[in-house]
Amino acid sequence: MTLYAHRYTPRHQPAGQPLTDTSWPAPSTDSSVRATVSVPGSKSLTNRALLMAALADGRSTLRGPLRSRDSTLMATALRSLGTTIDEAPDGTWRITPGPLRGPADVDCGLAGTVMRFLPPLATLAEGPVRFDGDPQARMRPLATTLNSLRLLGARITGNGLPFEVHGTGRLLGGDVAVDASKSSQFISGLLLSGAGFEQGLVLRHRGTAVPSLPHIDMTVDLLRAAGVEVDDATPDTWRVARGTLAALDIDIEPDLSNAAPFLAAAAATGGSVTVPGWPERTTQAGDAIREILADMGATWHRTADGLTVTSSGHLKGIEVDLHEVGELTPTVAAVAALAEGPSTLRGVAHLRGHETDRLAALEHEINGLGGAVAQTDDGLLITPRPLHSGRWRSYADHRMATAGAIIGLRVPGVRVDDITTTAKTMPDFTQLWTSMLEPSH
Repeated sequence: MTLYAHRYTPRHQPAGQPLTDTSWPAPSTDSSVRATVSVPGSKSLTNRALLMAALADGRSTLRGPLRSRDSTLMATALRSLGTTIDEAPDGTWRITPGPLRGPADVDCGLAGTVMRFLPPLATLAEGPVRFDGDPQARMRPLATTLNSLRLLGARITGNGLPFEVHGTGRLLGGDVAVDASKSSQFISGLLLSGAGFEQGLVLRHRGTAVPSLPHIDMTVDLLRAAGVEVDDATPDTWRVARGTLAALDIDIEPDLSNAAPFLAAAAATGGSVTVPGWPERTTQAGDAIREILADMGATWHRTADGLTVTSSGHLKGIEVDLHEVGELTPTVAAVAALAEGPSTLRGVAHLRGHETDRLAALEHEINGLGGAVAQTDDGLLITPRPLHSGRWRSYADHRMATAGAIIGLRVPGVRVDDITTTAKTMPDFTQLWTSMLEPSH
């Protein structure tokens, strides 16, 4: 294991740049949090279902979809390509596919699901489709997706944002090998449109282990539910037969990764938090948070009312491999910084290529509050120390922002810069967070 001895400011927050005065004072409490928190629908499920509905053979219905920046960007992009998306008074979305066409402009924002899932679909549109996003998005790796599509017969100008897909209404498809060791989204993005390719798709991973495999399982499960033949019996190989997707009629599960900070609040404060609607079976990576918190000393149980995490407030350090559930790393790191012993988080080197370099960001921000965090080659070593007030930078990263909120529960005077970045996947985060602390709960 190699320790990273250097210290630096992660990208998206240039060294020496003054922070604004718009930071959010993270609420702190000396009491045990006791609340029931209903979190909105899963972003991962919503955006996959939206894209599949655009390829389906009829009108699809999504109940309880997430309404956030990421899902709005996906819906807006699909509308620009010819898909009709109507919202019923009860919030249900009904999606009617239409002929895919350009010219169209796609704003990816910071959404990995938009910038990696939509280019394969754009190859099936007639006409040019231009992609761009936030300045930070231009730093995220995209070459794997774009080069794979070129090998499958697409013509694309550019190697990263901004780029243009020159759609012809068809893509030959066939056999392609990719290195998806930096993101499972490279696999999911190709699988979602693979049934629309003339020769289907045979996708082989060539590289070190693919992170976040539950997200690929989610993609495969949804495709099979829509009648698509997917063979994943051979490790690191996925075969998608050419075919038509059946219209979807599904309920979107609560976003379990977005629920994680609220359950962490129970663990950190010695309280109890219930999240209604927690599924008994799920492919969401966020489901792992219950066992992680249990390993740190909390307990959990699931009833008809949902999943409840309860804690005495005495948390121990943890040694954990988060390779499959990397999106939970900021939440786990925040809890670990408040625990009573050191923690080792492993298997998450790929987080250096997310919205920001999350490993560098967590090291920088926890240490800025008096903590002791050191990077390793694939994770973090966290040694708890008394923390003090200060600014917590979010780096335009929603999970960094929520990690700051967790620490702020037990450290008075923490101010989270750009808390509005949580709108990426949870627009009502601050309201839910402050409501959780109200005595009425």
